[in-house]
Formats: sequence, structure tokens, C-alpha cells
Amino acid sequence: QVQLVESGGGLVQPGGSLRLSCGAAGRTFGSYVMGWFRQAPGKGRELVASINLGGVTNYADTVKGRALIFRDNSANTVWLHLDSLSPEDTAVYFCNAQEGRTNYWGQGTQVTVSS
Repeated sequence: QVQLVESGGGLVQPGGSLRLSCGAAGRTFGSYVMGWFRQAPGKGRELVASINLGGVTNYADTVKGRALIFRDNSANTVWLHLDSLSPEDTAVYFCNAQEGRTNYWGQGTQVTVSS
């Protein structure tokens, strides 16, 4: 079992930036593929970015070039930095830890992009 707790959401103006963090407690953090997903109102949950054990990253086309995911296994933390925010980025952002077929989720943090 691993428990995930996100922080860093809130209200951001268009064009602004945000950094979300996800702390993990439980089993060894370094054994998991970590990811950030988001779910906008009325839409399904979608992958934003992921980072594997070796630090290889993957980004959704909608955030490529303005997103950065990074992890510190010794601190059991993964971050998502997102620039050039637009209202289309408004969603609940979820931290995910995956090991094989097992997925763990945080409770989510709301990000609202609005002037």
C-alpha cells in the first residue's frame, strides 16, 4: 500500500504557472511509476505526465513543451510544473502511483485557471 497526498492547487490566472507536489507514504516510493492525471468537469480522467523508475518522462500532447514532471525518490515526492496555463487546464489533478497492474490514487487537488 502507498498513500498519496497532493498539494499546490488553487486559482491561477491565465498565462500563469503552477507546481503541484505529491508526497507518498508507505512502501518504497522508488518502485513505482509516478504520474499526474486530471479530470475536468464532465470529462474523463486523462494522463498529464508520467515518470518511470529511470526518470524517463511522458507527456500528453496538450501539455508538451510547458510541463515538467520530476521526482525525488529519497524524499518520496513527485512534482508537476505547468506553465502557460489556460482555462482548458482547469481540472482536478490526481497523483498516481503504479506498480504492475496496481494503481494508487491521491484525493486530488483542484486547479482553476481564471481571471
